[in-house]
Amino acid sequence: MNDRLRVGTRRSLLARTQTETVVARLARRARGTRFQVVPLDASGDRNRSPGGSPDFTDRLDRALVDGEVDLAVHSAKDLPIRLDPRLVLAATPARADPRDCLIVRRGARRAPLARGTRIGSSSPRRRAQLLRWRPDLRVVEIRGNVDSRIRFVRDGRVDAVIVAVAGVTRLGRVAEIDRILPTRAFVPAPAQGALAILTRADDPATTAIARRIDHRSTHACIDAERAFAAGLGGDCRLPLGALATRRRGTVTLIGEVLTADGRTSLRQRLESPTRSAAQLGARLSRTMTQAGALGLLDRAGR
Repeated sequence: MNDRLRVGTRRSLLARTQTETVVARLARRARGTRFQVVPLDASGDRNRSPGGSPDFTDRLDRALVDGEVDLAVHSAKDLPIRLDPRLVLAATPARADPRDCLIVRRGARRAPLARGTRIGSSSPRRRAQLLRWRPDLRVVEIRGNVDSRIRFVRDGRVDAVIVAVAGVTRLGRVAEIDRILPTRAFVPAPAQGALAILTRADDPATTAIARRIDHRSTHACIDAERAFAAGLGGDCRLPLGALATRRRGTVTLIGEVLTADGRTSLRQRLESPTRSAAQLGARLSRTMTQAGALGLLDRAGR
């Protein structure tokens, strides 16, 4: 193995900030190894037109498979539900806050949202959950990174945006959060708040280095959430949420699916020992399928 490892990342400020954090942790655990950050543009960075499903991992993963980089750092919720078999989810550092939050225009902070408030989001899950919470809101489709979405509010294009607490926190913009949305009403996207480090399956030496910063509790929770989504055939185009938590050797998983308008939803929870986290996710997907989850997702456009 070379003493220099190339780390693929997207060019956005959030992606680069996250990758720099990962590289700093790796450098502390792999002394003598140098890390070179390689910025790349994913197709989702180039095409932000409404109505599509942006892919923020494709270019990085292709570069990893082709040997242009040795590791790739992603927001874990951006990963495809089924990874390329040539790649390995080597590590997930400790998870940040998985919840969603609202950032609102100046002058309206800490005040109840008025009827007809325009909230920007491209997520079917967030749209459905917002409309369930407040059917009088107007959800406006917007695309872009966290910085861009906040700018839409500051420029007056929307009255508020709903974004992940983790991203805002990593950018050092916590003071701009108006309110954090509780998970009892807003179950997050699978793997939200976590980072994912991918390596090549045929590169065990680099995979071993990445695993030095793996947080086992987070990894188990992400495995459970992703297995749940995979069992329902879900991805970011569907109103589907999942949140796993671990305590004293037990993982508890909550899963939710909704219709596009949020008027009908199904939520269930199961738990299992940590060692069976992935099986827990698959089991919850089967249980919810029996309860009608696929019918709701079909109504949402699955």
